[in-house]
Amino acid sequence: MAKFRIMPHSRLQEWVAEEKGYFADEGLDYEFLRSRQQSAQPSVTSSDQAPVEVKRGAFEGMKEGRACEISSACHWAINMAAHGEHGRMWGHAYSVTPSGIWVAPESDIKSPEDLKGVDVAVGYHSGSHFSAIQALEPFLAKDDIKLQFVGGPVDRAQLSLDRRVKAANVFGTPSYVLEQQGFRKIVDTSFMIGFLINGDATDEQLWGYFNALQSAQREIDVAKELYQHYFLNELPEKFHQYFDYRKAGIGERLVFEPYTKETFDRTHRWMLEWGMFDDDQVGHSSYEDVVAV
Repeated sequence: MAKFRIMPHSRLQEWVAEEKGYFADEGLDYEFLRSRQQSAQPSVTSSDQAPVEVKRGAFEGMKEGRACEISSACHWAINMAAHGEHGRMWGHAYSVTPSGIWVAPESDIKSPEDLKGVDVAVGYHSGSHFSAIQALEPFLAKDDIKLQFVGGPVDRAQLSLDRRVKAANVFGTPSYVLEQQGFRKIVDTSFMIGFLINGDATDEQLWGYFNALQSAQREIDVAKELYQHYFLNELPEKFHQYFDYRKAGIGERLVFEPYTKETFDRTHRWMLEWGMFDDDQVGHSSYEDVVAV
């Protein structure tokens, strides 16, 4: 049985499971792959220029393949990747991450309606892309929602701090950075995250991994203050001066409930209705074929 490679998703659960020995308790032979959400350099290199468009995101990364047995991304990207048979979706759990569209303290944007025609910085084919649209749908007409593709959460946090974007959809630890620097949340964009099975992970390995994460989630719920320092593992050091992990929440929370066929099909239809993917990216596999249930 091959070693199970674990890539944390800028969350606490894997780090807690490692510290408490939950992976070992499940008999999992594993290794950690460190994967910080580093800045996409074309977006942020020069402070006197507009951010460069980045048309690559979570979906493209999964389509190319990831060097681990299971990885996480927004459920929209996981859903589309599974439809295209770029991996199988785990059907026994998902997570929910706090997220929001943030503006600088001095911004004259006060409400979601004020974002009409305003570029909102997001990551292409990633959670911030989809969740921004979903959150703004109740407030703005389709043609009034404008998005600016600038890379990952760390990119968007940096561009926001530099005042190089007017608004940004940011989740996870970088969103805590913005909040602690006085940025205002205009609308909540919390969203679901899924799991994509890559390679030849066995059922025994997968259940061991998720059993360990469930134990870790329980421990975090009881005493989050013992583990919030792990946020620093997933945050580039230059941001540490702006962030006091003791003031933060728990970030992404795992939910050990089924990702149902209804949710799978509904999510896929919504993406097709918005025309978010090119025809050659849209897969046609069924829930029964590509979701591990």
